[in-house]
Amino acid sequence: MRANLQNRLAKAITDSLDPKNIIALLSLLVGLHYGWSGLGWAVLTILFCAVLPIAYIVYTDGRGDWAARHVPDRARRLAIIPVILASVGTCLALMHVGNAPSPLLSMVAAMLATLGGIWPITLAWKISVHTAVLTGALAMLAMLYGPWLLLGAALVPAVAWSRARLKDHTVAQTIAGAALGATVAAPVFGLGL
Repeated sequence: MRANLQNRLAKAITDSLDPKNIIALLSLLVGLHYGWSGLGWAVLTILFCAVLPIAYIVYTDGRGDWAARHVPDRARRLAIIPVILASVGTCLALMHVGNAPSPLLSMVAAMLATLGGIWPITLAWKISVHTAVLTGALAMLAMLYGPWLLLGAALVPAVAWSRARLKDHTVAQTIAGAALGATVAAPVFGLGL
């Protein structure tokens, strides 16, 4: 019974703090900092960096299986990441042409850089996208709103535990993802502040 409860809790954490949800929340919080215009750019970001990628993932699963959105198969990740890179890159280009506020541009550039770091690692190892996206988002929000947002780092071990508990990643893969997310996203985002 206890193992079943732990598995349900791990699944709830993995599903609620998955990359698309973190990206949507990050986009809204950064956009909110720049008023209605910023929120409009946030919606565009959510479309290209969360909605279209997850729709592509579910669609290409072949079964339309919502559970497949976490892409447990490393080989399949290698095929999906370039499509997501193209979607995020398109968002960045549209934002550049539309003169989006610099921090919103650098937020999307940080997403692109983080994903660009994840892809070559995935050739040999299944690094955690969950922890990479979460730590990158927390780093950017702390830079924009203040260091008190780093208290959200308490979520990182919970996500790492959930990914390991569900046997989607090893502990090392979650730690590597967390380190990559923060160390890549923060400096790229900082360029736009």
